[in-house]
Amino acid sequence: MNSEVEVLFGAGAIGEAIVRRISSGRKLLIADYSEEKLYTMKQRLEEAGFSVETIKADLSSRKSIKEVVAKAQSLGDIIGLVNAAGVSPSQASSSEVLHVDLYGTSVLLEEFGKVMAPGGAGIVISSQSGHRLPALSIEDNKALAMTPTEELLNLPILQPDLIKDSLAAYQYAKRTNVLRVAAESVKWQKRGARINSISPGIIMTPLALDELNGPRGAGYKKMFDSMVTKRPGTPDEIANLAELLMDRKSAFITGSDFLADGGITAQYWFGDVEEVRDSGTTK
Repeated sequence: MNSEVEVLFGAGAIGEAIVRRISSGRKLLIADYSEEKLYTMKQRLEEAGFSVETIKADLSSRKSIKEVVAKAQSLGDIIGLVNAAGVSPSQASSSEVLHVDLYGTSVLLEEFGKVMAPGGAGIVISSQSGHRLPALSIEDNKALAMTPTEELLNLPILQPDLIKDSLAAYQYAKRTNVLRVAAESVKWQKRGARINSISPGIIMTPLALDELNGPRGAGYKKMFDSMVTKRPGTPDEIANLAELLMDRKSAFITGSDFLADGGITAQYWFGDVEEVRDSGTTK
């Protein structure tokens, strides 16, 4: 009997919280661009009793993603995928955000959709930012959801005349993540596998500190004051939801997105904090 394999893309706080819930007794393959992060997370998880392999990978590269797939297949049957990788608008240019968060996630869904084991499940960590865009047209939604991956970045809606800064790029990337999850879930179903996304709000991670100390820091603090929790979320709160979605208890759920943001998106659209333009997910 082959080992069951969980794959985590992105050696960050949310990803680690999730795989701690779902990887006991399974092989865990962690992929990240940072060898330092891979080493540190592998050490922590092995000390906690997990069986861990690592591979350096670039989410913006199809070749690199295929290498991760091949490594995972060599370890056993791929039963789970967690994509918690990406860059934030305070860290990267518009082009980098689109190549990593939009194009890379689309490639990941496509390549792993070809190899998931029956009964397998995946999670894409998107962001509340995808819920901050006004409604797109049916045509634009279909284009973002279904355009062949290698043609995605050529879509008119993703060109610099519309995507004027890294925050706009991030919003479009995260909206596209949710749309691609829905579209790719149709293909995953043919393998008997499921894929969903979670759109977290502000979660306290090292990346969150970059955002809180950046130019939009005051806006974040105003948002916290308006939220039911009066605080940012924790990685474990997102992991609670992810654990459920990865479990057979959620066998009836696929192609869906779950907004977990303490109610701030509802406040943004229907409350009194509309002047706060946006905030990104932090992983």
